[in-house]
Amino acid sequence: MNVLQVLFAVSMAVWFVSEFLYKNILKSGKEDKKDKDKSTLNILWFAIPFSILGAVLVSHLTTLPIAGGSWIYYAGEGFILIGIIFRFIIIRSLGKYFTVDVTIKQGHKIKKVGFYKYIRHPSYTFSLLTSLGLGLYLNNWLSMAFAVIPPFLAFTHRINIEEQALIEQFGDEYIQYRKNTKKLIPFIY
Repeated sequence: MNVLQVLFAVSMAVWFVSEFLYKNILKSGKEDKKDKDKSTLNILWFAIPFSILGAVLVSHLTTLPIAGGSWIYYAGEGFILIGIIFRFIIIRSLGKYFTVDVTIKQGHKIKKVGFYKYIRHPSYTFSLLTSLGLGLYLNNWLSMAFAVIPPFLAFTHRINIEEQALIEQFGDEYIQYRKNTKKLIPFIY
C-alpha cells in the first residue's frame, strides 16, 4: 500500500468512528423537545453505510472512470479530509445545541454566523463533501452515484423535518433566515 491508500483507509476509519461517536454521544436529553423526529437518524444510518459499501463494491465490479491520472485520488482524499474536519468544527461550534436527532433544546437560538451565514445545514454539507470525496477517490461514475445520491436524499428528508421543527419554534425569524440562506451549497442550493 502506498501513502495515499493508507491515508484513505485511515480517513475512512476516522469517518466511521467519528459518526459512530456522534450517534452515541450527542443524543438529545429527555427534557428536549423532539416530537418532530420520526426516526430520521435510522434513515441516515441506513443510507450512508449502504452508499459507502455500494460505492466501494461497484468500484470493484465496474470500470467507469471519472478522470485519468492520479490527481483525482488526491482530490477525493482531500474532500474526504475537509469534510470530516469541517463537520467536526461545525458540530463543535454548535456545542450543546448539536444533537443527532431533530431536537429543540432549552435556550436554543438560530445560529447565523460563520458557515451559517450562507448555508442552513453546513454539517450535512460537509458530510456530503466527504461522500463526494469517496466517489472521486474511487474514480468511478457509478460509485459516485452510490456515494452521493442516497445520503443526499436522506439529508433532504431530514432537512424538511428539521426545518418544520425550526419554523414551529422560531416562526418568522426562521422563515426570514431561510430566505437569506441556502440549504446546502452557498449561493446555489
